[in-house]
Amino acid sequence: MRVNTPLTQALFAKHGEAFQPVALPHTWNALDGQDGGADYWRGIGTYEITLPNPTKGKKQYIELQGANHVATVYCNGRELGTHKGGFSTFRYDLTPAMKAEGNVLTVVVTNASCDVYPQNADFTFYGGLYRDVNFIEVSDAHFDLLLDGTDAVFVTPHNVGKTRVDLFPVNAEGCTLHVELKDAEGNVVGTADTAATEHAHVLIDVKEPHLWNGLVDPYLYTATATIVNGEEVLDAVTVNYGYRSFRVDAETGFYLNGRRLPLHGVARHQDRLDKGWAISKADHEEDIALIKELGANTIRLAHYQHDQYFYDLCDKTGFVLWAEIPFISQFIPSREAYNNTISQMTELVAQNYNHPAIMFWGISNEILIGVDREDLRQNLRDLHELAKAMDPSRLTTMAQVSMTPMDSEHNFITDVVSYNHYFGWYGGEVEDNGPWLDKFHAMHPDKCLGVSEYGAENILSWHSAEPENHDYTEEYANHYHQEMLKTFATRPYLWATHQWNCFDFAADARNEGGVQGRNNKGLITYDRKIKKDAFYLYKAWWNPEPMVFVSGGRFVNRAPEERNVIVYTNCETVTLVVNGVDVATKKAVDHMITFENVALNDGENTVTAYAGEIKANTIKVCGVAEHDYSYDLPDGNQGVNWFDDPELVAMKKAFKYPKDAFSIKDKMGALMDHPETAKILGGLMQSFMSGNSLMIT
Repeated sequence: MRVNTPLTQALFAKHGEAFQPVALPHTWNALDGQDGGADYWRGIGTYEITLPNPTKGKKQYIELQGANHVATVYCNGRELGTHKGGFSTFRYDLTPAMKAEGNVLTVVVTNASCDVYPQNADFTFYGGLYRDVNFIEVSDAHFDLLLDGTDAVFVTPHNVGKTRVDLFPVNAEGCTLHVELKDAEGNVVGTADTAATEHAHVLIDVKEPHLWNGLVDPYLYTATATIVNGEEVLDAVTVNYGYRSFRVDAETGFYLNGRRLPLHGVARHQDRLDKGWAISKADHEEDIALIKELGANTIRLAHYQHDQYFYDLCDKTGFVLWAEIPFISQFIPSREAYNNTISQMTELVAQNYNHPAIMFWGISNEILIGVDREDLRQNLRDLHELAKAMDPSRLTTMAQVSMTPMDSEHNFITDVVSYNHYFGWYGGEVEDNGPWLDKFHAMHPDKCLGVSEYGAENILSWHSAEPENHDYTEEYANHYHQEMLKTFATRPYLWATHQWNCFDFAADARNEGGVQGRNNKGLITYDRKIKKDAFYLYKAWWNPEPMVFVSGGRFVNRAPEERNVIVYTNCETVTLVVNGVDVATKKAVDHMITFENVALNDGENTVTAYAGEIKANTIKVCGVAEHDYSYDLPDGNQGVNWFDDPELVAMKKAFKYPKDAFSIKDKMGALMDHPETAKILGGLMQSFMSGNSLMIT
């Protein structure tokens, strides 16, 4: 039978340095990848790992679940192979290189620049063996461990109960393959046997299957496949799967099991403060719990294949998933780069085929930051066709950079499409989002449209009673998100919306808002310790559990003109309480209530609220005579990008713009709708990305 041994200790050295002991999983960028300066180390690291002694008569394999970007593997000095792609599982056969004892695995990993995606994007590319490493022993007859990093058992369930299981054994001639399906209670609901061949399959009819129904009822079945020789079980693999159907309508959005389910959720990066990508199962579990508390029902797992453990958690919790490859930002016009997109898509689909939570395969993100060209378009077509050939049951999608023209061919390559729009942050006003979406929908009424990213920097140090775009205050982010939620609520044709990003994450090239090395658009801080006020705004909109939240707890010192109190709630009416006294009761509109000009005493005041038996949090605010200037972002801390370059701002004030020409006064929507200005913007963004100075997402 199969034995899987996690390997947790290694010796590690950067190129040319002495070896040091480290715990696995490990990244060498845990600290320098998050501190800003665009100078985190990208190079070659070498790991030496002591292997268990082999069992006589068994075959040995090594499994690496994530090594970024390129990894070459050796056993006792014998090269086993090179894997290109930092996010998928890969394995090598150790058996020919193994000795009776004293075996050493050497893995040389590089996150340096090469023709492997991603190479240029607005997040840190952590190097190292940052996911689990496992030593596996199996009988000579076993399910193929070298089949694209999969379990070599693929379940294709149909809603009516027809279930196909494809199996790929090796060295199993003369053996029998036995498949057993069980429901969540452990009851056997179907079995089948077939002769072991290189590619075998069985068909099993499950009567009235219990459907996997998202967050409401994420019901899972298991399929156990065994290789049997007489009475002896030589190998066994168990996978989870679920029965469900889904579709997307261009007018009314997403349907799960025949019922409309508006998809509203978040995107997620996998890194954490002081850990980078080398995170634990407990970290994954905490992320799942926080996203569920928010009330999201879908997650876009950006911008790469995530840990199998997280996909498993999503299956068990009931999130609808968008899973994607890191074909992102800047097209690399080489055959090696093309081949890498194909291999990464192959591994993504193959390794995640059995997950019922996944319903969309993402083939690219903001790839038109660079210049459009035919070989790029062909690359995208090939990725779409590959995903559909491997898995006809799911839909393909892509996330377009905001400037992608509405009539671009890119919008018609995949089954559905989404846009990354930041009107109200990088350019334009938040009110521009709705008209743009309506215009696209009117132009292409048969195309399913979603919003794959939207957001605003949300830094907890800065506050304003009159927030405005790009002031980095918590209050502006709250306003922005409220307007976006209102926009989505009146547009049922959107197949999904994904807020960017649920958690702050590292982007070492960033330096804005007084924070280095961080994208601060998260609803929760990088260390997961603070839920920003916007988190509770989303909870009021999305989570049906009754709640009342008094915002502004970090905006402590309030001058006379700064004493509005904003409450988020999913209750009908809320009563505000100041210093223990009920002061006003108001009705919620769009899950928000503004209590204006609240009377505060000089010094500290206690503010809370309630709706019937539902109690709010309590905040403490101080009545002060004049504005506290420590809440204002100091000059020079704004992000430097073409939307708000200080020199352009100065020019805007001094220059008289001709009425018959475009200028920096014009909004992004108008610029993107014109083919010449859209082309210019594409070139500008490519130039900025090449210099690591443009912040897009």
